[in-house]
Amino acid sequence: MYTDKKRRAKVNQYESKRLHLLSLIHDESLPLNMRLIYTARLAALPRAGSKTRIRNRCVLTGRGRGVYSYFRLSRIALRDLASQGLLSGITKSSW
Repeated sequence: MYTDKKRRAKVNQYESKRLHLLSLIHDESLPLNMRLIYTARLAALPRAGSKTRIRNRCVLTGRGRGVYSYFRLSRIALRDLASQGLLSGITKSSW
């Protein structure tokens, strides 16, 4: 979980710089050589600063798979909390 927090902080740190460089790269009114320079600057930024490196993790267990993004809980933790009645509006389904 600590690694995920560090990665999220790094994404927040570099988000504005990344968006600025991407907008300059996609601006077709600029000459090609300038756009290539901006592409190199974007590539020089840390990879951990990219938004795609973030993985949704369970806030209770840190599990990275089977996480419901609405609750930010893994399927296992969600079922446990729902069975205990700690989540309002969630009931166990049986048919």
